[in-house]
Amino acid sequence: MATTVQPLDPARRLKIEPLLLGLAGVFLFTNFLALSILRPAALINHWFPFAAWVVCALSGKRLLDRRLPGHDPLIFPLAMFLSGWGLVLIDRLAPPFAGRQAVWLAVSAATMLLTASAPQSLRWLRNYRYILLIGGLALLATTIVLGTNPSGQAGAPELWLGFWPIFFQPSEALKIILVAFLASYLAEQYPAMRAKGLTGDAPQLVLSPRIVGPVLLMWGLSVIILIWQRDLGTAVLFFVVFLVLLYVASGYRLILIGGLLLILIAGAIAYHEFSVVQLRVDIWLNPWPEANDRAFQIVQSLLAFAAGGVFGQGVGQGSPNYIPVVHSDFVFAAVAEEWGLLGIIVVIVCIAALFARGLRAGVEQHGRPFRALLAVGLSTLIATQSLLIMGGVLKVVPLTGVTLPFMSYGGSSLLASFVIVGLLLRLSTPEG
Repeated sequence: MATTVQPLDPARRLKIEPLLLGLAGVFLFTNFLALSILRPAALINHWFPFAAWVVCALSGKRLLDRRLPGHDPLIFPLAMFLSGWGLVLIDRLAPPFAGRQAVWLAVSAATMLLTASAPQSLRWLRNYRYILLIGGLALLATTIVLGTNPSGQAGAPELWLGFWPIFFQPSEALKIILVAFLASYLAEQYPAMRAKGLTGDAPQLVLSPRIVGPVLLMWGLSVIILIWQRDLGTAVLFFVVFLVLLYVASGYRLILIGGLLLILIAGAIAYHEFSVVQLRVDIWLNPWPEANDRAFQIVQSLLAFAAGGVFGQGVGQGSPNYIPVVHSDFVFAAVAEEWGLLGIIVVIVCIAALFARGLRAGVEQHGRPFRALLAVGLSTLIATQSLLIMGGVLKVVPLTGVTLPFMSYGGSSLLASFVIVGLLLRLSTPEG
């Protein structure tokens, strides 16, 4: 029996979105007010990010109501709330970067609205998948050759392209391109894969070139990223999302088992061959002997979680700046220290809700496998990336170096996250 999802009542839909945006605005206003009291000398600098957020929220709401009247009413407020909270965090942790992040938010919100409003956006992703894939891989190759690191630190991963003061990570665009490519490819193979799976020919399905080929291709791409860029997080993220898409398309669990074995093989090789991977695994297993040296960052993160307790120290009252690069990789630890367990729960619930609404958009794509797989892939991208970094700062999994979507500092990450939101909004619209 086909799964059906009951649509929201139109009157209720009209009330939910402005209510959530209003609650988000009150939360942000309160926190920016607290920061302005703590640092009155930078009063204007505090309120510029908030003003930018308000403009993005109001203009976005108005345009979405006009261009996509049937869109999911939770996706946009969730994204705006998390990104607004990210502005508070950056203003608290790295004040010189807050204005720049606010500008990136405006650019990202505008790109999201353009993506969501363009009637042909989904068709372009499907029809020009090979051109987009070649372009994305070319950017990746360019990064391997000409990549740089904005921090200028010797030995730091060179994952960026651009010129001061504008840098971007091609891997952020590549992950969206890969999801769209895989969704399009698997949508074409969907009837044959499902037919074999339903008739009991699962072993032949797994050994089929149409399955083995993409698996080895994605595994090889992930290994290349790991070797040449030492980017453990992006490599794991690409392959996990691909496995989820392949499993959803085929319905066969052996694919997941085989994929996990490939991840373990690549991880074991990387551990013995690359010092950066060995370091992250070692400090994950036991950081305390090197708490003042190589494991300083993760140990300070764990102390921040302990200091936050249930209710947190309060915005501006904790000491999360003891954690190196806290405004980028470790913003989740800053949330834990200053907003406590309650703040952690709110962040997790918001990301889980965004993931669930994306899956809902996929469930509603009856008879349109490309759109369904695209919704699942994009939602899994956000959820997996969030789990990797949240688990990393909590020492549940090794640190991977990915950012927390919407909340971490970084224009490339914010822009990519809002493009995903724009595509999910388009997919959530019945006539989209």
